[in-house]
Amino acid sequence: MKNKLIIFLMAMMILLPSISLAVGLGDATINLNKAGVLAGTADDNDLSKIIGVGINTALAFVGLIFMVLMIYAGYLWMTARGEEEPVKKAKKIITASIIGLILVISAYAITNLVVARFTS
Repeated sequence: MKNKLIIFLMAMMILLPSISLAVGLGDATINLNKAGVLAGTADDNDLSKIIGVGINTALAFVGLIFMVLMIYAGYLWMTARGEEEPVKKAKKIITASIIGLILVISAYAITNLVVARFTS
């Protein structure tokens, strides 16, 4: 039984790439470009769109850092076992990460407000 499964998997590894190469990829790229135009994401050469994507990416990264810091601080707190020093460290990390997140969100809100005022 095990040998038949191994032979079947080996045959699929050999045959699947040739099957997938038989499909015309030119048609797929044309359809993807059409979908991009319909979604409004094609031809993103406008500077404001590029900057907006960069800001959104940076904010997503900041959110990820915040989440990692909160998980790390929670882990420290849960594994402190009643000791005072790890709990203080965890509280300090939580406080600093929340303050940092508030600062970043405030900066984004102010920037968004200023840009909206200048563009209208």
